[in-house]
Amino acid sequence: MNNSLLQEAKTLPFAEQIQLAQELWENLIDRGFEPDLTPEQSAELDRRIQEHQRNPDHVIPWEEVKADFDRKYGKLR
Repeated sequence: MNNSLLQEAKTLPFAEQIQLAQELWENLIDRGFEPDLTPEQSAELDRRIQEHQRNPDHVIPWEEVKADFDRKYGKLR
């Protein structure tokens, strides 16, 4: 890894570091990367999918999640 690139990224404001991490992750997924999941992680994802299928209306709107995050941690953008 280019250490100077990493050091430069560490100087970015917190919100920009998060945005960079998200964009890098999305780039990996777009290029076909599939993370290795532990059996526990896989089981948890299956449990959450099943719960959602049983109760599809039991959700929290994105706007509410983001507003809660912004209150707790500050606005990202």
